[in-house]
Amino acid sequence: MTTRKFYKRTVTIEVLSEDPIPSGMNLAQIIDESESGEYSMREFGEKEVEVNGKQAARALLKQGSDPTFFRLTKDGEDCE
Repeated sequence: MTTRKFYKRTVTIEVLSEDPIPSGMNLAQIIDESESGEYSMREFGEKEVEVNGKQAARALLKQGSDPTFFRLTKDGEDCE
């Protein structure tokens, strides 16, 4: 496994609105609407953890990305 370190940050937000937020809205749109529109938003949780190569590879796959994004194999090894 690679000896490089990776970091995973999780940010939790709370959004209040008078109507349901459309399911197609992405985070950038929600933040924009909170800053200049109809939503109220606050960040109330943040956590950062260090992960190894194998954990980073699994997290990338879970996000729908690919371990090669960080030049890793699916097992967390450095790509050659």
